[in-house]
Amino acid sequence: MVVVGSGLAGLSAALRIAAHREVVIVTKGALGDGSSSWAQGGIAAALGPGDTVQAHAADTLAAGAGLSDAHAADAVCADAPGVIADLAVLGVAFDRDHGHLALAREGAHALPRVAHVGGDATGRHVIDALALRARGHEHITVLEQARVDDVLVDDRGVRGVRLATGEVLCTDRVVLATGGSGHLFARTTNPVGATADGPALARRAGAALADMEMVQFHPTALAAGTSPLALVSEAVRGAGGMLYDCHGEPVMAGVHPMGDLGPRDVVARAVFRRARETRHDVVMSMAHLDPDRVHARFPEVAALCAAHGIDLARDPVPVTPAAHYGMGGVLTDLRGRTTVPGLWAVGECACTGLHGANRLASNGLLEAAALGRRAADDVAAGGGAPAPGPRAEAVPFVPGRGDGGAVRDAVGRIMWQHCGLERDADGLAQAIAALDALPRPADAEAAGLLDIARLTALAANAREESRGAHFRTDFPETDPSQAHRTCWAADTPTALPSIDLTEVA
Repeated sequence: MVVVGSGLAGLSAALRIAAHREVVIVTKGALGDGSSSWAQGGIAAALGPGDTVQAHAADTLAAGAGLSDAHAADAVCADAPGVIADLAVLGVAFDRDHGHLALAREGAHALPRVAHVGGDATGRHVIDALALRARGHEHITVLEQARVDDVLVDDRGVRGVRLATGEVLCTDRVVLATGGSGHLFARTTNPVGATADGPALARRAGAALADMEMVQFHPTALAAGTSPLALVSEAVRGAGGMLYDCHGEPVMAGVHPMGDLGPRDVVARAVFRRARETRHDVVMSMAHLDPDRVHARFPEVAALCAAHGIDLARDPVPVTPAAHYGMGGVLTDLRGRTTVPGLWAVGECACTGLHGANRLASNGLLEAAALGRRAADDVAAGGGAPAPGPRAEAVPFVPGRGDGGAVRDAVGRIMWQHCGLERDADGLAQAIAALDALPRPADAEAAGLLDIARLTALAANAREESRGAHFRTDFPETDPSQAHRTCWAADTPTALPSIDLTEVA
């Protein structure tokens, strides 16, 4: 059994699978590297007074702008309390307030329901706890600094993985847990390894992808330094941080009823437009709050700001939108099964339909852990038929002659300019043409990034409406007839109004 990736989704799956069989974790960095360890906010779960799973699911669906799968929302939100309990057993010491679990409120949540660790260092603490368990597990082998270039398949399904060294690991069961695709864009909050590896591997193996146009841009990356940009957590606004333009005018006044805690796509576009109008960065201010409490609650963000000479509690903090999370990815059911037998996908590289057109804050780590557990249980039970949906012919990676670094840089520039927060047909056509003109890279990572960039632009061009994180200036209204998910097998789109993802293992 091979698990590709070692963030929260991969480690959750591997630790649970290892209770039944031997597991090899292949990770292209060190164990636990990746976006999960960078997560600041926390894990959403209906655990507070007056909160319910139904309320959490309702907020998830509202944020998803009509594209979230209701069964996925119900199932994952119902899993959330158990996820918190399981992580606590594995050694995650969630923050407490007077003996009770401390819960924060974040954007588009009706109630405080985000459990956190170390104030704003949740991801690092969670990954440290799980990585410690994985390293000492007698049934887990970890291959670090090792990259998977292909998932090998035949007519029956998965037969192994091929590493960048040429070595083949033979297995009929692979879990992809490779994280995100943030480096499709020149501005991102994602670590350098977030290069769309999971969708690219699945696509080469013939699996269907879904909702690739849906990319969430976080509204408040620190507008200082080079990409990847430091993140100023949504929890900072949840604690009272407010957004102002260079004239001291509140950015979100009259834009959304929830103001600074509106959905991420709404806040991100408001910040983007105000910065463009004024030609100055929008800033976040916490100067009206107790500085000692600010520093105690947000030590990580405070340190990131301090590295650029900014006092989080006293100074205006310049912020900018940046690519943060891909709602699309490898099409799966609620057990993590893809459309290829023997291939599962979990975490950000997967697309269960939970997030729809816009991810609700702190549902990312939740889904990673919940689907990691679900996929592990499915693997232990023997798996079964693949998820419903199309399967294409497998096309293994063939090296080209292009310089990988130059191609990655070009992809980021093209996508940020033409497929960012605001899109239109002319810009998307330019993006597709420019991506097609790039030389085929010599390495699989850059080639995969190029392939997924092109598919993302194709998907954005196909959705002729504005919905959630996807905004078309030439189609600025939401079209009810397009309230369906879209999957892609090769370059062929298929509407998914009736794909059955309801089975709950």
